[in-house]
Amino acid sequence: MQIAVLLYDRFTTLDAVGPYELLARLPGAETVFVAKEAGPVRNDQGSLALVADKTLADVPTPDILLVPGGPGSREAMHDPEILAWVRTADATSTWTTSVCTGSLILAGAGLLAGRRATAHWLALDELKPLGVEPTGERVVLDGKYVTAAGVSSGIDMALHLVGRIAGDEVAQTIQLLTEYDPQPPYDAGSPEKAPAGIVAHWRGQAERVLAQEG
Repeated sequence: MQIAVLLYDRFTTLDAVGPYELLARLPGAETVFVAKEAGPVRNDQGSLALVADKTLADVPTPDILLVPGGPGSREAMHDPEILAWVRTADATSTWTTSVCTGSLILAGAGLLAGRRATAHWLALDELKPLGVEPTGERVVLDGKYVTAAGVSSGIDMALHLVGRIAGDEVAQTIQLLTEYDPQPPYDAGSPEKAPAGIVAHWRGQAERVLAQEG
């Protein structure tokens, strides 16, 4: 089983590494990080890089495709080379997945048209013009497409996927060995729960960024 994790400039680290930590533990799994060019790819803060061991052309038919999100996803979703590879990989994949705004890349490739999908809560409205039915759920399964909401939800998505692929006992074992038992000190992890002022501030920030990009 080959798992391909797409990297591109300004991806969000946990979007890629969170699911990787669980999926790479699947029995018989081979995980490979891929990018347009082999070598280090910088994250959204520029302070950390993951190494792509393979180019897109080197990995045309992965069994699982994982597309992380990040600020760079808006450029990646219009990059012909990335979109062509995503479509090619999806043509034979068993599972095509995304985390956060990675779903914008899948949608930009035309893979989510008419499907339910999720993204970071600040980006949900960007899915609808792409023919996608946005939902605020943390993890959405629609056929072979599995999309996760913001950053940390990629871990939940991977755990769902492990259970589907290898069964409940394997998934529970991986959850135990990674000690995935979240007990956050705050209950502000969604716009429905966070203080209204914080939510309003970040909605305003997102609208300004999109206006500048438009």
